[in-house]
Amino acid sequence: MWFHWQFVSSALKIIFQHPVLGVTLVPILPNGKIILAYRRDTQQWSLPGGMVNWGEEVIETLKRELKEETGLELANIKRLIGIYSCPKRDPRLHSICISIAIEVRGEILVEDEFEIADVKAFKVEDIPIGNLAHDHDRQLTDYLEDKTTIA
Repeated sequence: MWFHWQFVSSALKIIFQHPVLGVTLVPILPNGKIILAYRRDTQQWSLPGGMVNWGEEVIETLKRELKEETGLELANIKRLIGIYSCPKRDPRLHSICISIAIEVRGEILVEDEFEIADVKAFKVEDIPIGNLAHDHDRQLTDYLEDKTTIA
């Protein structure tokens, strides 16, 4: 019994005292427009993305979150934008985010209506920079300025 409790205690400590891993996507249509999702919880536009599930590789998370939040499919990975780890970047929890620019294809459709209210393609000049959820202003600015950031 003691061994079992030690294992459970250690496992809980690992899970609750370490950040979770997520991905954020800058999805780019063939016409150059960037896809943003309107989040129900923050009432703000954001880059699509989400948490990596247990046993899931980052590329699987990328494809799953893209499909759930936008209805789109991955056509090509363009580049790594950065890794963002500030404990205050997401008000819900401490998460480390891998931000990736991707080319996408397909029809825009919200599949996860619980989390996402709307999805829209924006011309770069029409993106509401300064009013995006979490730290997505910084991630999108880093992409637009062709930076690769570790922060």
